[in-house]
Amino acid sequence: MTRLLLIPPDTRPPTLDHPAQLARMTGAEVRVPPPEALPDFFTPGDTGTLRTWLLDQAREADALVVCLETLTLGGMIPARRVSDPPATVLKRLAVLREVRGLNPGLRIYAFGVIVRVAHDNDPHEEKPYYGEWGHALRAYSTALDRHARHGEGEWAALDAARSAVPQAILADWVGTRERNRALHLAALELLAEGTLAHLCLTLDDTTPYGLAAFDRRQLEARADDLGVWERLDIYPGADDVPCALIARALRPEPVLAQVRYSGVNGAGAELIYEDRPAGELVRAHLRAAGCRVADTPAEAEFVLAVNTPGTRQASFQPNFATVDTPHRHLPAFVDAVRHDLAVGRAVTLADIAYPNGAERRLWTLMQALPLADLAGYAAWNTAGNTLGSAVAFGKLAPLVRDRAAHAEALFARLVDDALYQAFTRPEVRARLDNPSPFDLGGQRAAAEAQLRELITPRIRALWEHHFGRTGLRLEVGEAHLAWPRLFTGVFPLTVSSSPQRGNLKAQP
Repeated sequence: MTRLLLIPPDTRPPTLDHPAQLARMTGAEVRVPPPEALPDFFTPGDTGTLRTWLLDQAREADALVVCLETLTLGGMIPARRVSDPPATVLKRLAVLREVRGLNPGLRIYAFGVIVRVAHDNDPHEEKPYYGEWGHALRAYSTALDRHARHGEGEWAALDAARSAVPQAILADWVGTRERNRALHLAALELLAEGTLAHLCLTLDDTTPYGLAAFDRRQLEARADDLGVWERLDIYPGADDVPCALIARALRPEPVLAQVRYSGVNGAGAELIYEDRPAGELVRAHLRAAGCRVADTPAEAEFVLAVNTPGTRQASFQPNFATVDTPHRHLPAFVDAVRHDLAVGRAVTLADIAYPNGAERRLWTLMQALPLADLAGYAAWNTAGNTLGSAVAFGKLAPLVRDRAAHAEALFARLVDDALYQAFTRPEVRARLDNPSPFDLGGQRAAAEAQLRELITPRIRALWEHHFGRTGLRLEVGEAHLAWPRLFTGVFPLTVSSSPQRGNLKAQP
């Protein structure tokens, strides 16, 4: 049995529970750090406790999947907020050399997140000043990258953008990025020397122009110098990367996948939170998990069914201008998935037509499918988040040893990505009094009460309709919110093959 250590970017269900579920369904043992070592929203985890835990656990582990920001800065969100100096951060990173010294056979799969330029003026996930200066900082980000690429013709725009932000704020914001870039450059050195088995450096909520793209080019240039591209991926992603690296850790051999789009031009569809079209994003996520596109359907081990927008993603649905257009035909897409399942192919479905939840029209059509027969499903947050989860499901499908654990992982995504994100979350929001997207404040209790009232019967009905004949048993816990905002829900679900289920939870 493989023993896997997981140091996640934070403690939300999609970033901690879901990757652990994927590993457990293969029979692997998953160990995660104690709660006090991990971040809570924007409160950093304890890097000292994390170091002690890692040194204690490493001797008996086969593989480690580690978020560099959690290891060195207390978490993915704290990494954008804390003021820890670069020297301290790099000293914390050195523990990875120590654990390899303790266990030379340990395979370390690491990932770091290139600091995003947030689309929203969020003062909690970013530094507090971002609530006021986010728009101006985004303008500076775009102007600097355009100047770096196109030269003096962009100087006036850059100068104006720089002048629009207080000097102290701009220096602090840029300094945070430079420190985190130094962390990623140091990780590239660890990769080159063999301490890391594989490294992913990903772009969170990125765009074609901006400081994230500027940072990406510098990291790519250093990767060229070091000659490490065979074991390196740099692409749009963040919360999903533990899933990809767990798939790579548990099944290191390359796997071929057939990609089926909902429209014949689906590979060219434009995405909101990524810097490339859908087809290139799919190829990047397949490679990160150790997969590639099959040349013929016959050689593919699984089908990655991707619901893309007609031409471009949109934030709100239905959207008949760029998403639900004649550039795709959803009934035919669903028919193809039905056929694949009927002939016994492993199918994992990635719904990226809209960000932040399933497409409601596709979900309605999917009710005619045997959803319990899917190898995987995802439709959460960005297109990259969805693809990272869906690809991992597909690659690990032949390794499933625990049928109940697989059903739990699959059903959890159906509940969160479709029932909550696409349907229940907008209804809860509509019942509240103009809630802030950043902090519910005194409305959190009312929001959670509404959430439980709406989603609990829907969870039970979905299980009965699609999983009721599987012989498995579902226990439903009390739904609540991960943080004081509606964005992420928590839906405790336990699936077992008998009334007495063994301990399948991630162990500290």
